[in-house]
Amino acid sequence: MISFSMEPVRCSVRGVFVAVSSGGTAPAVLLDTGNDSCIPIFIGLSEAISINNALNKEVSPRPLTHDLIIEFFTRYHIILSSVQIDSLDDGIFYARMVLVHENSEEILDCRPSDGIAIATRCGAGIFLDQSVIESSAVQMTDLPPVIALNSYLYE
Repeated sequence: MISFSMEPVRCSVRGVFVAVSSGGTAPAVLLDTGNDSCIPIFIGLSEAISINNALNKEVSPRPLTHDLIIEFFTRYHIILSSVQIDSLDDGIFYARMVLVHENSEEILDCRPSDGIAIATRCGAGIFLDQSVIESSAVQMTDLPPVIALNSYLYE
C-alpha cells in the first residue's frame, strides 16, 4: 500500500473547463475537495476531451487511448483500485494508479490527467494527499474565469 503522512481524501471530478485569460486558454480538470473549494489541474486538450467524454458517458466510434487501457484491464482481469494524487512539486502534480491483479497490488506512476480519465471510466476512487489539498486548493470564487469544455468546443 502507498503510505501517506495523513489519510488521503476522496475527491470527485467537478468537471472539465477551459480557463480563459489575456495570455490564452488552458484546459483544466477541477477536483472537488469539499467546502466549496477545488483543485484545478491544468491538462492537455486531448486529456480534457477524454475526461469530459468519460464524465458524459460518451463513447467514441473507435477506442481512444484511455478506452484501450480499460479494455486491456478487462481482458487481463486487472482492477483499478484507486488513483492517488500524492504530491505537487514545482507546479507539477504527481499521481499513481493502484492496480489489483490476482490478489497482488501493483502501483504505477501516471500523470494525474491519465489517472483521472481511466478512473472516471471504471468508477475507481480518486484520492488526494492532504498536503496536496493544503498547498493547492482554492475557493471556487477565486478561480480565474472558466467555461465548460463543451461550451468552448461546440459553441
